[in-house]
Amino acid sequence: MSDKKYWFPAKENGLGWGKPNTWQGWSVLLAYLAAVLFISILIDPKQALLEWFVWVVINTTVLLIICYLKGEAPSWKWKPIAKEKRKWF
Repeated sequence: MSDKKYWFPAKENGLGWGKPNTWQGWSVLLAYLAAVLFISILIDPKQALLEWFVWVVINTTVLLIICYLKGEAPSWKWKPIAKEKRKWF
């Protein structure tokens, strides 16, 4: 692994990115959530579902592009989970 600091590390299991590990990653994630909240307040999904859906898809696409550019390369990983970590309670 290089010394480059990733905003979004790859998940330990599965495909994709995990939670952010820098303040830049957290600010991008919070901005995304604020944008979806703002869109949901501005456009009522019960009245204009298609318009709301299009705007949420656009914002999600922007988030995924940022994760791809500033995150670790996503690849499929599957590590066995220790038996004591599988417990629910």
